[in-house]
Amino acid sequence: MRNFFKGRAVFIKKITIITGHYGSGKTNLAVNMAVKTAECGESTAIVDLDIVNPYFRTADFGELFREKNVTMIAPDFANTNLDIPSVQFDVEQLAMNYDRLVIDVGGDDAGAFALGRYAQALEKFGDSLEMLYVVNQRRYLTSASGEAVSLMYEIEKASRMHHTAVVNNTNLGCETTAETVRESAEFAEEVCKKTGLPLAFTTIPENIADRESISEIFPVKIYVKPIWEL
Repeated sequence: MRNFFKGRAVFIKKITIITGHYGSGKTNLAVNMAVKTAECGESTAIVDLDIVNPYFRTADFGELFREKNVTMIAPDFANTNLDIPSVQFDVEQLAMNYDRLVIDVGGDDAGAFALGRYAQALEKFGDSLEMLYVVNQRRYLTSASGEAVSLMYEIEKASRMHHTAVVNNTNLGCETTAETVRESAEFAEEVCKKTGLPLAFTTIPENIADRESISEIFPVKIYVKPIWEL
């Protein structure tokens, strides 16, 4: 897979599972990863596994995905006035049909239960799969490394799967600066040290020019915005 990152070579694997705390920015990351792989000519599908939170779902970006030639698989009744947990898809078949599969998991352990349904099938893909834990130091309940680590283990227990790396997605929405991201480096390092996981990369909004001192970054477009920023 083409390298999107500044710094050492980092490659997106065939299946990327993205988890994290509510509001950590995992959905925005999932959308960016799916769009970027499709732009590189990879056949790409994105799976919305969020059956808990009716807001900021990947299913909200149907028009964008059609434009970028990304196939979207969403829970039954997504984007309707019904909010009934119903997920029906064959993960093994999807992985065979597409070059890249991005799975956006619902926030916290409550959302991770849906992933657990597919744990056995996903484990068959071994090293072709990565499970990224997204952290955002500026979010309530995960501002301390210990809190973020505890939540990660709760997600693993609910999903019956284990994370392979951490993603530092610390941001303040439209108020994010390069300094916001730099200040979170120590926090991300502490999470990695306590979990024994590597830091996959650090995200930073594409419109921030002053980012040269930040290594191993993944520039992202801000697709998911709070209501007050729309």
